[in-house]
Amino acid sequence: MPFTVFRSGLVAVILILTVGIAALTVGIAAPAFGQTRGSTQSPQAAPQAAPQPAPQNAPAPGEFGEDATRPAKTVVYVKGSGTWDKTFDIISGSFKKIKTYLDKEGIKPDGLPMTIFTATDDTGFEYQAEVPIAATPKNPPHGDIAVGQSPEGKALKFVHRGSYEDLDNTYEAITNYLDDRRLEAKDMFIEEYETDPAAADAKKLVINVYVLIKGGQSPG
Repeated sequence: MPFTVFRSGLVAVILILTVGIAALTVGIAAPAFGQTRGSTQSPQAAPQAAPQPAPQNAPAPGEFGEDATRPAKTVVYVKGSGTWDKTFDIISGSFKKIKTYLDKEGIKPDGLPMTIFTATDDTGFEYQAEVPIAATPKNPPHGDIAVGQSPEGKALKFVHRGSYEDLDNTYEAITNYLDDRRLEAKDMFIEEYETDPAAADAKKLVINVYVLIKGGQSPG
């Protein structure tokens, strides 16, 4: 299953839930969490099954669907678009541009780098790669680098650990989580990088995915 399906599917479920449509059809069938194959009953007692190890990159308790509030922050950002097959390279390149500007101006980041996905479809996406800073720079950037404010509001936080390619599993689970709880979300989502995407191993990432929830709802 291509990585794009679940990212575009996440935005699709956000939009569908917003207009009140009750169901979202996911394009693959998967066994329920914890489901095992059935077996025929034997006259003799079956041996007790050995405990199953947790999936390698399974989130720790409290890491999936945690309530969070995103404050607005001043950010330096690069805005653009790309195709899903080059997502990590595109995002990494954007953060390298921002880092070059910040180093030149002697500005230190004031928070974790993040990508705001503002639109997606089956082939590509529109985004803003952002790095928070403490205050508006005295010498503002020019060209494709700009200064703005990060999105704010009530959100749900989902933690992904592992490779960037394996994010498809996390986005599938997020889509199901929103659908099950009939939550209305804003038409964007945020990836916040605990590990620097411009320098880290793409197979050993820790990424916080935030879905912003509309006001008046209890996300938990």
